[in-house]
Amino acid sequence: MKKLLITCLALSLGSIAFAADTLKVGASPVPHADILKIVQPALKQKGIDLKIIEFSDYVQPNLALSDKDLDANFFQHLPYLETFSKDHRLNLVSAGAIHIEPMGVYSNKVKNLKDLKKGSSIGIPNDPTNGGRALQVLDTAGIIKMKPGVGVSGTPLDIVDNPKRIRIVEIEAATLPRALDDLDAAVINSNFALGANLNPTKDALAIESKDSPYANVIAVRKGEENKPAIKELVNSLKSEEVKKFINDKYQGAVVPAF
Repeated sequence: MKKLLITCLALSLGSIAFAADTLKVGASPVPHADILKIVQPALKQKGIDLKIIEFSDYVQPNLALSDKDLDANFFQHLPYLETFSKDHRLNLVSAGAIHIEPMGVYSNKVKNLKDLKKGSSIGIPNDPTNGGRALQVLDTAGIIKMKPGVGVSGTPLDIVDNPKRIRIVEIEAATLPRALDDLDAAVINSNFALGANLNPTKDALAIESKDSPYANVIAVRKGEENKPAIKELVNSLKSEEVKKFINDKYQGAVVPAF
């Protein structure tokens, strides 16, 4: 009887030791969720059941993470995370940088930005960090000139030269691809461009440099960066398998940051 009890106890402890941890990660559908799916099998082998919850906006994933409905999220770059956390008084941090999505300028009206007429409208994301980033893309493309040094904090009010009197239209980032027919051009984040079947390396009339500092990160609640499951997630996403997938799948539209 005693031997049977010991055997049952050992089996019970074994079951606990090998029980899978569930890790809920919020992500944009493309490319973030696609990249996460690549590491699901490897994490499963390590006892981590990765659940991917897809979001189509830039607000809810951070609120859900703060409310503990998620264990992490993967959709944003560090400047956006820091700005959003400060503005909404959230305690979120990066657990690791995974990839860069160069922002591009797209149009259904012109084939070259030089063909934009005076008074043309260009859409940019209406969130502060992506809006400032988009304005820098237009600056680099020679469409406008921004006040020196404003960087990611730049707004349309910081435009110091606008020879074509371009009208800047601030729109929610996710809706910019659908607004292309109503605009002369738009500066679109690559995840939303890819989701709308736009190829950043082929369709963009101008594209952000690949050395952009806007690496997309795994965001977590502060103090949970070193939780074993989070560290396993980040390490898996920084694998050679993921690097090859990103390079082969996106052909420069998404660039590994590791």
